[in-house]
Amino acid sequence: MSELGPSEAASLAARAGLPLPADRHADVAATANHIHSVITVLRELDFDDIAPYRREDHDGAV
Repeated sequence: MSELGPSEAASLAARAGLPLPADRHADVAATANHIHSVITVLRELDFDDIAPYRREDHDGAV
């Protein structure tokens, strides 16, 4: 996926019923691009050897 531009961010937000003021388009696009880059890295991680979290395995569980 290519980076989301300010006008695309505004268009997608409006389509979702969240119209943005013009001065927020670039900030929203930058935030969306950052989130996308973090998710991309997380998808590349190999979790096959990691056991799922089990609450009862930890002392002092909430």
